[in-house]
Formats: sequence, structure tokens, C-alpha cells
Amino acid sequence: MHTKNKVKSFYNPPSLLLKQMGSSLLMGYLNNWRKFPGWGFKYGFRSIPVANGAWGMGCIGYPGHPVWEVTGACNLRCIHCHAVSGKAAPDELTTDEGKRLIDMIASVSEFRTLVYTGGEPLVRPDIFELLKHSQKAGLANIVATNGTLIDEEMAFKLKDHGVVCNAISIDAANAETHDFVRNKPGSFDLMRRAIEATKKAGILLQINTTAMEYNIPHLPEIIDFADNCGAGIMLMYQLVAVGRGEKIEKATLKKSANKNLCELISSKQKNANTIIEPVAGPQYWPYILEKKGIKEGLGLKLAGKVFHGCAAGRGFVYVKANGDVWPCPFVEINAGNIRNMSFQQIYSESPVFQNLRRREEKLKGVCGECNYKTVCGGCRGRALAYSGDYLAEDPRCFIHETSKHHP
Repeated sequence: MHTKNKVKSFYNPPSLLLKQMGSSLLMGYLNNWRKFPGWGFKYGFRSIPVANGAWGMGCIGYPGHPVWEVTGACNLRCIHCHAVSGKAAPDELTTDEGKRLIDMIASVSEFRTLVYTGGEPLVRPDIFELLKHSQKAGLANIVATNGTLIDEEMAFKLKDHGVVCNAISIDAANAETHDFVRNKPGSFDLMRRAIEATKKAGILLQINTTAMEYNIPHLPEIIDFADNCGAGIMLMYQLVAVGRGEKIEKATLKKSANKNLCELISSKQKNANTIIEPVAGPQYWPYILEKKGIKEGLGLKLAGKVFHGCAAGRGFVYVKANGDVWPCPFVEINAGNIRNMSFQQIYSESPVFQNLRRREEKLKGVCGECNYKTVCGGCRGRALAYSGDYLAEDPRCFIHETSKHHP
């Protein structure tokens, strides 16, 4: 029997829906999204817990977005994994430490969700105890997973433990390429099983894809796959040269490919049933603004209230399995550890987070001179990976062709 658990709730659906739909409405207008009304009717209220009613969209989704890498353990060895997943590390947070972290996150008013990632979060032995704790703390749970462990029984168990969204990763709409990237034959079929189980359990389906040279030819069909399988949300990541991705740096997208990806997302959005958002590609927001001739003035100022571009340290926060706190999984800078400092203190007071929140006056190079600093800000992860400076210009920006490096 699957029962509804009575937990502390922070949701006020009418007001949150207005905030959330306003962001999607502007994005829909800029892309001439014909199916926006249908998406809003089908997924609007259901997506409130996922985006916690946040006002705005940006790189890696909505603001107010805490993510916890609960373990480095994983049952796969994906070639692009930023976490270099494999075995659980001996210094990962214990169950009690994890619960303490959850309570600290829940005490921050802007955080009403918690994303569980890894590694593969579902291989952590105490995962359901942790999910239950965050559910009781009033947080909506999201699980970012490779999907290989989710059958129908598991999906309903996740729902009973406060999971409102399963973010399932795919790398191709065909088994050969997907299984190659995942380094495991049969992973494609298991992923398909997870998709169907997620929908049957009534959990919102999100599809995550990482764009890289290996799957560039397959991206249009991957978007169609996500659209046809009933995903309410699709996040299109770009490979950033961190983790295992550092070893395949040649597979990261160049400027021209970054631009082509923005064009593809925008063109597909026009007739899609799902909402498609870029990750590690904040140039998408100035790109769709420029398509409508919005380059300055009041229009750009208003867009800056909705499009936040790179979210690293600006509402987005990433907690490593050992308690280290980073601005983003791609900005590998430790701002402190929750074993030694409170999460709230790290998030609000650390210099790296403060610099990122004041990026309009802190960015360097072309990004520092750009009038899209608010709506884009460049990918801070790419800046760090290529220059060693998280405030440097984004070397893959195509908006300003005067950028000097990495064509």
C-alpha cells in the first residue's frame, strides 16, 4: 500500500505557479513555443515542487537549487562522469551527518527541494532513511539517477519517500551509443524500464543528457526521444572538462558547436511537449533574446529578472559526499566543509560564493565587459577548467567573437 505521508509543507500552489509559469512564459515567447499552453496545463502544478516555485531559469535549472552528491559509489563507469564515480569513499558523510546536513539545508528559506545525486544515489545503503528525513523536514526530493536500478516497486517506494521527480540520464536514443557512454551493455533497456516505472508511479519524469562530440549527431533524436516518452523537463548539459570528462577534453563542445546546440534547443523547443533547458551553456539566454532583437534597454533589464544564466553560487550549491561545499559540480572549489562550519555560514559568507553573487562587478575579460552579464555570465566551470580562474571569461562563448581563446 502506498500512503501519503503528512509532512511539513512550504508550498502555496497558486502564488508559486504564477512565479514559475512567468519564467516559462517568457522563454516560450522567445522560442515561439507553440505547445506551451499544453505543457503548462499538464506539468505546471506538478512541477511546482521540482522548481520550488522559484522565480527564474538559468544554467542547471531554477535558482534555490541545492544538490547533494550522497556517494561516490556507482554501478556504472560512465566516460563523462564529473564525480569519477566508482566505490564509496571512507570519508563520506554518515547517516547522522547527512541528516544534520538536510536540516541545515531546510533551514535556508530559499531551499525547498533537495537533489540527491552521486555516483548513483540509489546504491547508498541508507538512501531511503535520508529521503524520509528530508521529506519530514519539508523538502521535496529529486533523484538524479542512471535509472538502471528503478523498477516499478522501486519507483513507488521512491514516491512514498517524498520523491517528486526522477531525473534519468540518457546519452543516446539507441542502445549502442548509450551503452558505450555508460560502459555497460544493457543499460539502455534498464533506463527505458525506469522511465516507464517513473511514469506509472506518478513521479515527474526529467531527462538529463550530456552533449559531447560522441553524441552530437544523436542530439536531435535524443530530444525527440525525451519528448515522446513523456518527460516534463529535459536538461541538456554540456560536457565540462572535469572528473572523467577531463580525460576526454577533446569531446567538449567548441564555440561553433555551443552555438549549434543553442540553435538546436531553440528550434526543437518550438514544437516540443517538454521544456528544454541548457546546463553549462548560459549563452542560450542571450541567444534567444537576440533572436527577438532584445539586446539592451528595458527588455534586457526585465529579462535579467527571469534569466539568471550561470547559477554557480547564485542559488545553486553542490555538496560533495564528504561534506565539502562547492558552488557547482563543475566549479571545483571547496568553500568549506559542513563538518567544520555550518552550511548556512559557508553558503552566505564564503568569498567564492560572495564573488559569484556579485559577478557583474567581478567577471574578467570579455565576460566582464559584456552587457549580458546578468542573463548569462558565462560558464564559470569552463572558465576555471581552462584558465584556473573561475572569474575569467568563458572560452566557449560565441556571443562575442572577440574572445581570444579556444575557437
